[in-house]
Amino acid sequence: MVSDQQFRDLMAGVCAPVTVVTATDGGQPFGATVSAFASLSLNPPMVTVALDRASVVLGKIVATGRLGVNVLGRAQDGLALTFAKRGVDRFAGVEWGVDHGLPRLVEAPGWMACSLVRVVDGGDHLLLMARVEHCSTSVAAPLVYGHRTFGTHSGFNERPRRAISEHVAAFAR
Repeated sequence: MVSDQQFRDLMAGVCAPVTVVTATDGGQPFGATVSAFASLSLNPPMVTVALDRASVVLGKIVATGRLGVNVLGRAQDGLALTFAKRGVDRFAGVEWGVDHGLPRLVEAPGWMACSLVRVVDGGDHLLLMARVEHCSTSVAAPLVYGHRTFGTHSGFNERPRRAISEHVAAFAR
């Protein structure tokens, strides 16, 4: 049998994107740092997010059927830590606004406004499947989490911006 610690140690070696998932209730913003986030489908555009069953944000998402996903960039580990804290106003001192009715972090290079499609049992978490209704992005080094440390994709840092654009254009052909 695999122990909780063995599984945690194994999964620590899997780099994950860092996001802040948001919701609103009565005009009040709610948000939490989430690294259990992935693309699910292109047609229709869908993503998955896993949240702890005890998460306040999860309750707001299930109640409203809507969620925002802020995909953080390399220098935003401070935001990730802020939204991981418990018992504090996570939005205090953070630059944010409302986009498509959901809290959006101004500096996040990636943004999605989503509608909840399905909730799936996942042990101590619930897996949310959501349809992306609106999104925007800017090219920036992503914030990733691996081996219990924030960082970025090293290959992204090694290439100048022009080379990335040329690579993307060549890949799209």
